Amino acid sequence: MKKIFFLLVVLAVSFTGFAQNSIPHRICGTMENLELLKQQDPTLEARMQQIQNFTNDYIAAHPNGDRAIITIPVVFHVVYNTAAQNISDAQCQYQIDQLNLDYALLNPDAAGTPAIFSGLKSATNLRFCLAVRSPTGATTTGVERRNTTTTSFSTNDNIKHTSTGGMDAWSSSSYLNIWTGNLSGGVLGYAQFPGGPAATDGVVFLYSSIGSVAHPGTATPYNLGRTATHEVGHWAGLYHIWGDDGTACTGSDGIGDTPNQADENYGCPAYPNPSCSNTSDMYMNYMDYTDDACMYMFSAGQAAVSNALFVSGGARFAMASSQGCVPVTGGSCGTAVSLSTSGVTTSAATLSWAAVSGATSYNVQYKVSSASTWTTTTSATPSLSLTGLTANTTYNFQVQAVCATTGSYSSIASFTTLSSGGGCTDIYESNNTSTTAKPITNNGSITGLISTTSDIDWFSFTNSTSASKIKITLTNLPFDYDVKLYSPSGTLLVTSQNGSTTSETIIYNTTTVGTYKIKVYPYSGSSATSCYTLTVLTGATNFRTMQSGTVEINPTETTLNLYPNPTSNKLNVEYNSLSSENITINVYDLLGRKIYSEMNTANEGPNTYYEDFINLDNGMYILEISNGTVATVTRFMMEK
Repeated sequence: MKKIFFLLVVLAVSFTGFAQNSIPHRICGTMENLELLKQQDPTLEARMQQIQNFTNDYIAAHPNGDRAIITIPVVFHVVYNTAAQNISDAQCQYQIDQLNLDYALLNPDAAGTPAIFSGLKSATNLRFCLAVRSPTGATTTGVERRNTTTTSFSTNDNIKHTSTGGMDAWSSSSYLNIWTGNLSGGVLGYAQFPGGPAATDGVVFLYSSIGSVAHPGTATPYNLGRTATHEVGHWAGLYHIWGDDGTACTGSDGIGDTPNQADENYGCPAYPNPSCSNTSDMYMNYMDYTDDACMYMFSAGQAAVSNALFVSGGARFAMASSQGCVPVTGGSCGTAVSLSTSGVTTSAATLSWAAVSGATSYNVQYKVSSASTWTTTTSATPSLSLTGLTANTTYNFQVQAVCATTGSYSSIASFTTLSSGGGCTDIYESNNTSTTAKPITNNGSITGLISTTSDIDWFSFTNSTSASKIKITLTNLPFDYDVKLYSPSGTLLVTSQNGSTTSETIIYNTTTVGTYKIKVYPYSGSSATSCYTLTVLTGATNFRTMQSGTVEINPTETTLNLYPNPTSNKLNVEYNSLSSENITINVYDLLGRKIYSEMNTANEGPNTYYEDFINLDNGMYILEISNGTVATVTRFMMEK
């Protein structure tokens, strides 16, 4: 097979997304994610079986169930690469509204349930709210956002970690974490069953599927909020109604009142729609694969399973005591963001930040970066002028908004005062080209000057095996400057391009050791008489941050991406390898039979292989890449 090895590490985390306006088939990635988690944790299956045993025992001992309503706080982690993916708070609320209708059996379309199943449809005890209290006790909208450089995510949970382009979970014992973003391979969503890792517990959705019957998203015909109803069902312990056995009629979802059926149903079937000798499939059940407009019920057995998770001893019982839906008395401030500095001299600087809604004042702490004690002052506006500072000294500062209840302190920002005598001297010129880049010391700050409209500053530094991870900050900007990071081989790795005088930050968590280069340049072509501050940090552990505007890349993860997906014959296989090694590419059908195998080699970093599967029949397949120790898998569909 022909192989192309891409040199840009950025491509290892930037995948092509699937067209979102019209999706031909519902694809749920829950079972694929479950298999990945089982590979990572051999004890998971045993924990899940213990949960199932408790659930069965509880239902048997309480045939009438538990009528206590459980209100579940929900936080949306909106991870977006484009403006369209940055769904609104209102759209998140519409999704909450649809979940409440569906789980309470208040959805009007439930009236269309065929008579044979009408007596089986049931409300659950689960209700949902957008969280109003954060894990720290502060007021929240229940929605947080991150602008990511990652163009799409798969079912490998990268969207659930800040270090891999996504966002970290809130406490999964107190909140239902919902991640929205651009998903590859036509996947509409996936969930984690009870018993999985706390750090990844929750559900993931294609951004365009979020909405409700009254306020649809754009992923027609899966845009009425029922993808969330389906995936939250998995989170609440429910399996696919056909038992994920292909068409064998031997699988089971473990629910006594759902008919055995041969396979998933798509579109909007007409009643009756029999299989496996039943009168009809319960195709209108939320745990089938029908269109959003054609699924509208849970059965009583399914409701009993979900409800049992939230009773004393149940896997999600802690959720019953969560304070996430309880407003903070008096209302707490949000956290200040977009910290910046201007007017920096030898002894003064003006600090500023974005205004916080509802804030009556701001507490500001500042100190010399090497000091342990903060000086605290108050400002009535979102800016503060400092005087009496020491020349040629780096300072840290952070801001706390004050409302009826005081908010949390912001992340720390830094600036460096000018050298004595005023003005700013650039000691690194001439360094206008890559070949004249000036070496600088790690874990310290330097000042540089863009003295003309055509001036560009190049610097170099070297990381080490014991401190390979890299964090670069560009602060104290007199105008709009940007920064680029280049690999030891001279390849552009990543660019940070925030607007105006907002500080620039690049995090590059790598294991590759060598001499890297930094390019600092003016976006607007403006010259200045004030210096900027450049800081290079290296360390042994990954740098992590949720600060807005940070460009963060973690190239140390093995990743696998397939496109186009679905495909009619040819498949591009993108594989990021942690080392140069021999690999095997295997393809399995959904019954676990190996139907294709090929030996190959992988270079350290991103690799692309072109595979021709023209002889495969239509259907779903699993592609595995194994180096003999670790296997990475993902799913693809053949459609001819």
